[in-house]
Amino acid sequence: MPLDAAIEILVKQLEAVPPPARELTIAEKRARNALLALAMSPNPPLQVSSIGDDNLAGVPVRVYRPKATGRVPTVAYFHGGAFVYGDLDTHDEVARRLSRDVGAVVVSVGYRLAPEHLYPAAHDDCLAVTRWIADHIDEYGGANLAVAGDSSGANLAAGVALGFRDEGRPLAGQLLAYPNLDLSHRINYPSYSVYVTGDVMAPGEAADFAKLYLSSDPTACDRAPASPLLATDFTGLAPAVIATAEFDPVQDECLAYAHALTTAGVPVKTLVYPGLIHGFLNLEAVSPAAAGAVGEVFGEFAELLNGPVVLENPRDRSAVA
Repeated sequence: MPLDAAIEILVKQLEAVPPPARELTIAEKRARNALLALAMSPNPPLQVSSIGDDNLAGVPVRVYRPKATGRVPTVAYFHGGAFVYGDLDTHDEVARRLSRDVGAVVVSVGYRLAPEHLYPAAHDDCLAVTRWIADHIDEYGGANLAVAGDSSGANLAAGVALGFRDEGRPLAGQLLAYPNLDLSHRINYPSYSVYVTGDVMAPGEAADFAKLYLSSDPTACDRAPASPLLATDFTGLAPAVIATAEFDPVQDECLAYAHALTTAGVPVKTLVYPGLIHGFLNLEAVSPAAAGAVGEVFGEFAELLNGPVVLENPRDRSAVA
């Protein structure tokens, strides 16, 4: 189907703002991304019970607690941004809605970014925080522990899930929203010919930033955890919800990973959204279709962690927590 009308308008607006995204420096990309996140955030923000900044295992985090009482799931969440941009603020609304819709304590992780901190810094931060939460679960939800992420953050979530499996630590689930899972970029996945330009996903951006992120160890792209799709064993991994979009360069990687997990006996729910693009978790205030997709993705994750639930109306918003 055609690109969602609301998103098409956004893409054209972004393309009209000079210079082109591919020509921006990393500092400029970070600044523009922060402004875009602010401009596209719902106002007022979604309300959760409480939000607080902390530091776990030496890594800055932001903890979102739901209105639900008693024992609830805990989700370690890793934001997207191609390993070089994005932060706790740019993905604040995503973490809020994840906490509300799943009824979970969400710990959003401010992992170190490239090029200041190259691989495996981001992975090590996410793994360290998730281990810390697992060892102190009663201070958070007190029930089961899961991981979640979008784009590069989903790459990190998949890597942490592999690490926890190898360490014999349980995870209740993994939510991977449009993950880039093969950083080698040696396979010519057909979906890489279907992309949109502008700040949402510039042509070749994923490969450029992956190369930068892995410049400390160029061979890391050939194996997990940097490239979870290239792991040699997928058995025993946590059940997964994997979401991608029709106009998403990494769609084929997502589907290949879902197939690999399913073949290994891992329960997987695969969601592909027509008319949407990479990054749609951040576009719910722009596109009703994106908002509906976010609700379904988080609803599937909620069911995985909690069993069937009835979600609130995503448009029913109240004051900032």
